[in-house]
Amino acid sequence: MGMQKITIEPVTRIEGHAKITIRLKDDGSVEHAYLHINEFRGFEKFCEGRLVFEMPTITPRICGICPVSHHLAAAKAGDVVMGAPPPRPASLLRELMHMGQIIQSHGMHFFELAGPDLLLGFDADPAIRNVIGLIQQNPEVAIKAVQLRKFGQEIIRILGGRRIHPIFAVPGGVNKSLNAADRDIILAGIADAKATTQLGIQIIKDWADKNQDVINEFAVLTTGYLGLVTPDDGLELYDGHLRLVDSKGELLERFDPANYLDYINEHVENWSYLKFPYYKKMGFPAGVYRVGPLGRLNTVKKLDTPLAHEEWLKFRASNNGLPVEPTLMYHYARLIEVLFAIERVEALLDDPDTLSRDVLNTRHQPVREGVGVIEAPRGTLIHHYFANERGQLERVNLIVSTGHNNWAMTEAVDSVAKTYIKGPEIHEGLLNRVEAAVRAHDPCLSCSTHAVGQMPMIINIVNADNQTIKTLRRDG
Repeated sequence: MGMQKITIEPVTRIEGHAKITIRLKDDGSVEHAYLHINEFRGFEKFCEGRLVFEMPTITPRICGICPVSHHLAAAKAGDVVMGAPPPRPASLLRELMHMGQIIQSHGMHFFELAGPDLLLGFDADPAIRNVIGLIQQNPEVAIKAVQLRKFGQEIIRILGGRRIHPIFAVPGGVNKSLNAADRDIILAGIADAKATTQLGIQIIKDWADKNQDVINEFAVLTTGYLGLVTPDDGLELYDGHLRLVDSKGELLERFDPANYLDYINEHVENWSYLKFPYYKKMGFPAGVYRVGPLGRLNTVKKLDTPLAHEEWLKFRASNNGLPVEPTLMYHYARLIEVLFAIERVEALLDDPDTLSRDVLNTRHQPVREGVGVIEAPRGTLIHHYFANERGQLERVNLIVSTGHNNWAMTEAVDSVAKTYIKGPEIHEGLLNRVEAAVRAHDPCLSCSTHAVGQMPMIINIVNADNQTIKTLRRDG
């Protein structure tokens, strides 16, 4: 029969386009599996010539899922370029908006994107293995999940004037303050949001207890981990230094994000538009690391909110205090971060400075270069701007969250394919497991390649003579 090639294009229930190619040996086992990111990279180039203060409204258009991350990273880079550090109340309000995005993005991913695989089963009929299937199986949980996402989106709307592509942060601060009435609206939703998140945590833990064998065979990867931390190495999502640890949790580097180029390099492969970042001193691929919820919870030494910290201790105890390696544990980590974000919302709204009207620094001392870094839902997001004396951008470098995880996603696909696909007959549920290896990282491929799009999924099985012997199709 010769070698077969299976193509999954595009991968479903993720944001953006990806294609998976699985090459089979004669006996039906997997030779190698590749994740191709086949969108075109454009934002870095066409932002050249724009003024730096325009970037907080331009770059959110990279993505409709996590526009707040680009909005705030652009504003933080703009703070530096314009020489205008924000007043403390402005930084608190930016972080508050960011917590809203963490809640809505993570909540949506667990309940609506990953949930169908975990709660309905990898082998469930694709016609019901989606959010509609979840609603039919458990409408009460589905309604609570929608309300959790709405809670996060309302925080964004109240501050930014809209739920998507907010207009709020500007170099030097934010463009409006928060009033007491709106603060109270947000506070009124805290209790329900916490309860729904704790329900989600119980769901994933119950699932993990019943499926420990799946967790332990499903893309267990040994990597480093990267994330922002507080001065005493607690979880930090808005501002701080970057902490890089090895696979045992031992510190490799702790550095100012402005100096990221001294520590991070990018490897290129000819089969993907998405680059592979790695730690310079260790080289590629020895220096690869993971970011996002799993990466962050493996990087930090604690969480500074009580409920989330208690859950984090249980998370780390699952591997005797060492970094947690299984890819499917991203889902548990994601919900712990939702709980952390809700507790942070409560703490931020309890701070009197949150209602201050001192929200903009209008004194500018421009410089030629600035870096803005934030922990987007999917991981570390870097905006790096080079400007001329008029504040016009001459060069832009963006390293987005999904880019940091590129190696891990590719290795996860290869690992899962080799674990579950034995041939000669390829069942849809096996292919769905390969997709789930990507989906666990919650990739945002429009961010990665600065493009947008949506397509159905097509699976082609091709033999050695390049003849398509089977085609499967489902709408994305």
